[in-house]
Order: sequence, then structure tokens, then C-alpha cells
Amino acid sequence: MEPIDIVGKTKEDASLPKATMTKIIKEMLPPDVRVARDTQDLLIECCVEFINLISSESNEVCGREDRRTIAPEHVLKALEVLGFGEYIEEVYAAYEQHKHETMDTVRGVKCTNGAEMTEEEALAEQQRMFAEARARMNGVAPVAKQPEVEPSTEADS
Repeated sequence: MEPIDIVGKTKEDASLPKATMTKIIKEMLPPDVRVARDTQDLLIECCVEFINLISSESNEVCGREDRRTIAPEHVLKALEVLGFGEYIEEVYAAYEQHKHETMDTVRGVKCTNGAEMTEEEALAEQQRMFAEARARMNGVAPVAKQPEVEPSTEADS
């Protein structure tokens, strides 16, 4: 039987995908450095705790404003309150990029006939987004997506 936390969810419910996190950990380190499995687990637990900390503080910020929905500005304020102000610019940039990509998806760039992404497409998209986040974290500008060229009617003019 799995341990249950105070809100009734199992530890596994409040975790991050181990395979993806392990891959990120390995990619962040030099190729000659190995990480013990228990160290990987500890790093993943630290990430989960960080997310819980930011979520909890964001909820408190939201509550102080008598709001019921946590908004991006609540998360940014939580980062500041908790002493992570140096991350605000990076987090905001990631949020803006996410908004831009979401708008592309809503406009139909990724959706055809109302069908959702396959598991393989979702995994590939997740890996691409992780790679972009790592590039931003390492101070490398991500390669901009090339806009899709639609058939033009300029030749007809």
C-alpha cells in the first residue's frame, strides 16, 4: 500500500515523470559524471517540493487578493516573496513563450479535425519544450520556429 499524504493523494500522484526528469538531470551534467539512483530520486523530490512551495505561496498571494484562481502574476509574486526574485524574468519569459505556443495551437497549427495529439506527438513536444527550457536556463537563445508559409495570392495581384 502506498503512503497517503494529508490531502488523500498517493506520493506517486504528486511526483514528476521519472524518465523525463532523469533525462534532464543527465543532460545537465558533463558526460563523464554519473548520478546514483537515490540521488536522482532526491533531486526529483526537491523539484516536487519546490513546486509545492511555489504553489502554496501562490495560493496565499491569490487569497490575499480575494481571488479564487491563481494567475501567473500570483506565481511571480510568490517567487519574489520566497526569495527567488532572480528567477522572475526567466519564468515570465517562459510564460510568454507558452502563451505564444498555446495561441498557435488554438489557431489550429497543431490540431487537425479536432483530434488531439498522439502520445508520441505529445512526448516529442514535451521533449522539445524541455530542450528550449534548458537552453534558456543555460543562457542559450532557442532556435525560433520558422513560420509556416501559406499559399500566397500575391502572384495573382
